[in-house]
Amino acid sequence: MGISEERAGYLENLCRQFRIDVITQLYAVQTGHPGGSLSVCEILTALYFEKARNNPQNPNDPGRDRIILSKGHAAPMLYRILAERGYFPADDLKTLRQFGSHLQGHPCSHGTKGVEVPTGPLGLGLGVAVGKALSLQLDKNPAYVYCILGDGELNEGTIWESAMSASKFKLDNLIVIVDRNHVQLDGTDEEIMPLLDLGKKFDAFGFRTFSCEGHSIADICDTIDRAKDVRSMPSVIIAETVKGKGVSYMEGQNAWHGNPINSQYFERAIKELEATH
Repeated sequence: MGISEERAGYLENLCRQFRIDVITQLYAVQTGHPGGSLSVCEILTALYFEKARNNPQNPNDPGRDRIILSKGHAAPMLYRILAERGYFPADDLKTLRQFGSHLQGHPCSHGTKGVEVPTGPLGLGLGVAVGKALSLQLDKNPAYVYCILGDGELNEGTIWESAMSASKFKLDNLIVIVDRNHVQLDGTDEEIMPLLDLGKKFDAFGFRTFSCEGHSIADICDTIDRAKDVRSMPSVIIAETVKGKGVSYMEGQNAWHGNPINSQYFERAIKELEATH
């Protein structure tokens, strides 16, 4: 299956525009999370535009794949992609994190089309994903559940409790994708809580483990196809990414987990992103 070189190039160029637009939004409202939004861009783009069944005209289609952004602070990128897919008007993006807006600081399924479940407290998304995957399995519904985790939230014990359940119930319709950017709120993962060999951890919890280049649309799509071939066990894709990808002063820096962007930094970011091909 895979993806054609032309299609991958188109989507990667779209990602460049998404990054420009998200930085512009966050600068305008002076609040939000730039670092994790930029790192998850290609992962979400590959899912919503290529690999996951989703229908903006019928967001509650029983046959849709369920996409859960457990790292809910990356909502600005999710919203930009949902608007591009047609779930709601692009003009709504101007209301990000404003009082009365349906585009809250963390995704909420009440009022925001395309958001599967509310996410905010880190570590909760995988448990919901396991429940949905088990429900689909019992209903003999062939839909997949995709759960995007931040590597910082893997510090949470509830992640590993959920992982054990996914393995116990042989949820081969569950594909977990870890946005492995190696940085969390207060520092690097290695400084705060080392994850060591993450692949071996998931192996030990009964997952089929894959890895990919998290900023390559083609590699992400190919790896998702391989995960779909797995039977009788859940899969995890460890996508190696860069926090703040595309903006040099943000890349790999925990300071840009949630800092507002001033005019000097904004102009520099847009200049760098516009020069990217």
